[in-house]
Amino acid sequence: MNRRNFLYKSAIGTLGLSMAPTLFTGCGNSATPTKAKGKERLELSFEPYDLKLRHAFNLAKNSRTHTPDVQVQLRYGDYIGYGEASMPPYLGETQESVCRFLSQLDLAQFTDPFRMEEILDYIDSIAPDNRAAKASVDIALHDLLGKIMGQPWYKIWGLSPEKAPDTSFTIGIDTEEVVRQKLKEASPYNILKIKMGLDNDKELVRIIRSETDRPICVDANQGWSDKVYALEMIEWLKEQNCLFVEQPMPKEMIDEQAWLHERASLPLIADEFLQRLPDVQRAYGLYDGINIKLMKSTGMHEAYKMAILARALDMKVMVGCMTETSCAVSAAAQLSPLVDWADLDGNLLISNDLFDGMKIVDGKITLPDRPGIGVVPLE
Repeated sequence: MNRRNFLYKSAIGTLGLSMAPTLFTGCGNSATPTKAKGKERLELSFEPYDLKLRHAFNLAKNSRTHTPDVQVQLRYGDYIGYGEASMPPYLGETQESVCRFLSQLDLAQFTDPFRMEEILDYIDSIAPDNRAAKASVDIALHDLLGKIMGQPWYKIWGLSPEKAPDTSFTIGIDTEEVVRQKLKEASPYNILKIKMGLDNDKELVRIIRSETDRPICVDANQGWSDKVYALEMIEWLKEQNCLFVEQPMPKEMIDEQAWLHERASLPLIADEFLQRLPDVQRAYGLYDGINIKLMKSTGMHEAYKMAILARALDMKVMVGCMTETSCAVSAAAQLSPLVDWADLDGNLLISNDLFDGMKIVDGKITLPDRPGIGVVPLE
């Protein structure tokens, strides 16, 4: 079955159908439930998909031109919720592992999709880690429930869409020519996110400053292993109209990060250090804020709890994303009125999006007034 049929055919049938893609041996896209007669039950289906990047994505520790992905549907009666798992290399998940995990789920045991805690606790108990796989079902469940209720999740959470911040636009590590080209593409955005962590960090900023004086934020991706050098870079970046620095040091360097946090004059944001809810408390005192990503947090349910806890600890909150379609990006955007900063450009970095969802208008996140996570499949 091709991906458009997967997205558009409403008559998927029961989950006993075999729709395994030929490229992924053993990676089927349906579990096999037993459906009680006369009762609607949750039905899960999924299919691998490769995200094609517009430019090579260069970080301090790796580079890639595509991101493996799995697209998910969760059906309940006439309602369909969409979800997604995106797997950049450092997450440690693959299309095969995600499909294997999803194949183990028996969601047909649930006749009431509103029992979210029970359903997500069950999913979390199947196997440790597998955070992106778990997030894909969580997102689909939120989309499904929002559609049943006829409301977007920002309204269900009681958030005001006009409070959504600007999103940053990512400029990866690259040649001067490519960086200048990316800056042209970034002209509609008010904040630039700069990937750092190599020997040419200052040169990259100087190129950008020769083109624009817009505020920047920096993601070092654990690239600065010397605390003194990290502090020098942070103080220099403050003079370059930098708003904050994400994950300046390797996540395991706790003592060095504490030293840096005591001295840095810019906010330091936990990224790779932070995965799920318990990590928020661990980050307190080491970082000034947290970057929540659905593929790490296991989805929207835990991401919301993380944001609330961080606020209670008087920490800054940022919502980010991987390279994803508008499905997962729009799901993360439902949280955006709750945060200080957003980095939700993952759908803008790919050339083969599958959905219409959240938009960026004059650099600002604009949430669609649609139920669920706010996406519809593209024609």
